Amino acid sequence: MMDRLTNVVTHHRRAVIIIWTALTLFGMFAASKAADRFLVEFGIPGYSAYEANQRTLQTLGNGEIEPFIAVLTTKGDITKVTGVDAAITAAATATPGSRVSSYFDTRDDVYLSPDRTTTFAAIYPAGKQTFDGVDDEPTRTALAKAAPPGVTTHLTGIQPLLAESADGQTGGPSILVEAIIGGLGALIILLFTFGTLPAVAMPLIVAIAAILNTFTLVWILTYLTDVSLVVQFLIALVGLGIAIDYALVMIFRFREELRHGSDTQTAIEQTMRHAGRSVIVSGTTVAVGLVSMIIIPVPFIRSIGIGGMLIPAVSVLAALTLLPALLSLLGPRINSLRVLPRRMVEGSDDPTAGFWNRWGRLVMRKPALIATIGTAIVAVLLFFGVQLNPASAQAKDVPGGGDAHLGYQTLTAGGISAGAILPMQIVIEGPAAAGDLAPVVRRLEATPGIVAAAAPPQSRKGNFAVVEAIADADAAAKSTRDTITRLKDETVPALQTQLGGANKVTLSGVGPQDREFVSAVYGTFPWVLAFVIVLTFILLMRAFRSVLLPLKAVILNLVSLLAAFGIIVFIFQKGHGSEAIWNVPSTDAIISWIPLMIFAFLYGLSMDYEVFMLTRMREAYDETGSTPQAISLGLARTGKLVTSAALVLMFAFFVLSTGPGTDIKQFGIGLAAGIIFDATVIRALLVPSLMRLMGRWNWWLPKRFARLLRVQPSAK
Repeated sequence: MMDRLTNVVTHHRRAVIIIWTALTLFGMFAASKAADRFLVEFGIPGYSAYEANQRTLQTLGNGEIEPFIAVLTTKGDITKVTGVDAAITAAATATPGSRVSSYFDTRDDVYLSPDRTTTFAAIYPAGKQTFDGVDDEPTRTALAKAAPPGVTTHLTGIQPLLAESADGQTGGPSILVEAIIGGLGALIILLFTFGTLPAVAMPLIVAIAAILNTFTLVWILTYLTDVSLVVQFLIALVGLGIAIDYALVMIFRFREELRHGSDTQTAIEQTMRHAGRSVIVSGTTVAVGLVSMIIIPVPFIRSIGIGGMLIPAVSVLAALTLLPALLSLLGPRINSLRVLPRRMVEGSDDPTAGFWNRWGRLVMRKPALIATIGTAIVAVLLFFGVQLNPASAQAKDVPGGGDAHLGYQTLTAGGISAGAILPMQIVIEGPAAAGDLAPVVRRLEATPGIVAAAAPPQSRKGNFAVVEAIADADAAAKSTRDTITRLKDETVPALQTQLGGANKVTLSGVGPQDREFVSAVYGTFPWVLAFVIVLTFILLMRAFRSVLLPLKAVILNLVSLLAAFGIIVFIFQKGHGSEAIWNVPSTDAIISWIPLMIFAFLYGLSMDYEVFMLTRMREAYDETGSTPQAISLGLARTGKLVTSAALVLMFAFFVLSTGPGTDIKQFGIGLAAGIIFDATVIRALLVPSLMRLMGRWNWWLPKRFARLLRVQPSAK
């Protein structure tokens, strides 16, 4: 089959290039159209807090977006200052459709500091949550303008704090600058990898074609189902990574065949027969990692899985059709237009010489020592990786400086709980909502972890009411998890019994909804892992004709992921270098979506490297029958390939981490560190040393398994 495809592509190379060019140009148009059709919904339908928040939005017109927190302070009793209530009203008026809860409409001290010099008001913006957030500047301006003399005002809250962070007050280049830096970094690495302009251009051409044509398919997909906005970032980052990876492995093999004296057609045939097969296996494993997310019962994550699997599919297609057509036109000229002397790109023309060949021989001589060193490094990172705490960052840890941060500091310095930034919501639906809610308030205040509660008049409409409860800590703090659990499992059922069956009582609010998100994602994550592990194992067992090689590959891939988690835990959760290097305080948590996205990115990308290495080792073993020679040759022939591909991705992801925002920094560093760790410690230390120790057991595949997989058996 691969030979037939090779003949079709090479004999019709000009037509193939013209078709890809036309489709890629159309992809530019499709990308601009798709940008307006992505889903910006991060809800979890079917979960109680989310559904209650949606009913609040439908009834009151607000409640889905985190509240703005107006903070007003003066030297004396602020409740005695004329005009403070008018300032709060003016701020709310500047946020059309909002509702307000404050001391002045409840006469409840919950909104006051212990010394009564500071008060806060929660202003809930109207409408649905969007990726761009809500503009808080009109509210801040109106609040300051209407404040009476002697009263200092600030506007804080999750949205204003994040807005300040995104505005670049923590420093860092813009997205465009990051893209330019990342592109230049990739170009430099490719230059040092190949040393000739045609060889450097090929991976970039394939990546551009793969990315833009994936956008075309995703644009079509948006008319069939909802596709999350996150998919466009997956297309850009994962598409770039795997398209370059696949082009690299094909070009490395093509140049190797030319060096061994093959003509252009024969070199392409050999490249497609061996490297092309590796690309197919690699693309399949990447697709498995992404499509596994359909198991998670969160719509936007499922859409990432459905849309994401198109990325490796298009990248494989580009590598197996467009690239061979280009190579057929170029032939030996791929080694022309040399811009760096051969000595600066040692190994690019002879993978059996140079550093990786010497390293392979060293590993064969001292496998136990190398394996011990690699295991020790992994053990340290796994120690931190298992301490991963997926949760939203607390307000105090959002980087930046400005009025929102000053407002938060003023609020907490006055003795008001950080839980005021994101109050818990108790939704009451039924006749009781129109009556006296004081018993509900008292029951909430009696709940451990709740410091105060109130029933704001503007949070009531007919038989619908929302009661606010202030936790004794930030809604994202570890201690608040127990409070949320207590409210859901004890307080709400008690209130339901107290108010009777004619009423419905539900815990809602952004804080409980965030905990439901974590539960939905990570509660089903073991099933995702099981799906990925089993399917990947079967695919690799067939590809490598071995039982132990795919088992080792899967285990080391999971170890690599845990090590990547360990790196971000060590830096950001524990705070070792996060503030000194990235100006981000220790959060004691990793933002909840980060581990999931790192898994989606890294599993397939790191498995690529395993496939590239083991395919060459399997090929060398079939030729020589010697395990040490197969491992040494496979490592020598793929060491530079794997390292070059990893460096390109590492640099791009590291540049991403220089952007503002804790989430972007955690994501970028997790990916950059995970990629380079996998390419060095896992692939250069553990893979070859463990294979050397396993000896001929590497190649064991019983006849029973071989028959099921329809491959030749392999004795140890």
